[in-house]
Amino acid sequence: MPKLIRITTVPLSLNLLLSGQMKYMKEKGWEVIAVSSDGKEIPQVEKREGVKHITIPFTRKITPFQDLKCVWKLYQLFRNEKPDIVHTHTPKAGLLGMIAANLAGVKIRIHTLAGIPAMAAEGQKKGLLESAEKWTYSNATEVWPNSHGLKNFVIEKELSSERKLKVIGSGSSNGVDLAKYNRSALKENHLVAATMRILPGEDDFLILAVGRLVKDKGIEELVRAFLASKIVSSSKLVLLGSFEQDLNPLSPEIIQTIQDHPRIVQIDWTDHVAHYMALADVLVHASHREGFPNVLLEAGAMQLPVICSDIIGNSDIISQQKTGLIFPVKNEEVLREALEFAFVKRDKMQLLAANLFKEISEKYERTKLHQEIFSNYQRLIEEVEKSE
Repeated sequence: MPKLIRITTVPLSLNLLLSGQMKYMKEKGWEVIAVSSDGKEIPQVEKREGVKHITIPFTRKITPFQDLKCVWKLYQLFRNEKPDIVHTHTPKAGLLGMIAANLAGVKIRIHTLAGIPAMAAEGQKKGLLESAEKWTYSNATEVWPNSHGLKNFVIEKELSSERKLKVIGSGSSNGVDLAKYNRSALKENHLVAATMRILPGEDDFLILAVGRLVKDKGIEELVRAFLASKIVSSSKLVLLGSFEQDLNPLSPEIIQTIQDHPRIVQIDWTDHVAHYMALADVLVHASHREGFPNVLLEAGAMQLPVICSDIIGNSDIISQQKTGLIFPVKNEEVLREALEFAFVKRDKMQLLAANLFKEISEKYERTKLHQEIFSNYQRLIEEVEKSE
């Protein structure tokens, strides 16, 4: 029975980004172990995926002594468990997991690349983060960028040799669950709860943003563009996500505006994202950096029109004026114009959403991606067996 260890920095990533993936591998007859730092999501992951979880005290910040401690704990874990494959996801888990797996002699070491923090960093921090990426890739036997744009970026910046890079399927880390993100599968009580939180007026145009409320997600530009638009009095901006003040925080002025403005609604994270998407008129994803954003796949599955920034990941999914509207990243003026266009040209936006739905359904259905990942695991195991 092959043994697989999947690692993310925090359990929330195991819960959201890899939902169903470990269960799929277990049902194929594999032994699967999940690893992350401690957190409230662990029991849910263990129950849903049917796998054992082991806690390693990762931090998301740069903490050299704690990081060395984690490398040692991972090394001991790998020496004891003797996995056939170690597969990491998220930057810190990737760096420490790949180093420890290499030191422990694990023959198949995969890192899924779902975004590069250095893209949005500046100065000395940018160089440090790029060095960390290079270390991760050099210790991996394969690196799986979750979009072709991300793969091309890694090649262009010479962060890894091209022979190590492989995009699985059409891209994405986990595809989209078309059974969950489906208008016919929504529950009335959750729709009512979402409506009560938003409290929209009868004719309000609902603009939705989903994700952490940090600078890198373009929240400041979105708030300013919304407030500068002609549609404020006829619209509501719904921010579905929690404030994160540890890393990359929003300015105090923007936070105050979000909390005080009568036309802006902030809602902490929920597992019922699909219900908010069903109520919304448009989804805006103004992020500064991405790998392959799940929120665009989910919006596409929900037939919700999309406006997004022109960054890697977003532009792998959305084609301008074909499946959505794209604006230059950080450009508040063009974003404002896009919001006003979406408000006026609703039929056009629905046509773009229909095109996106067709593309998402054909390319990114979750089970298909799980099959692709599993077949690549088998390929790698066969290659190792042949070489021995």
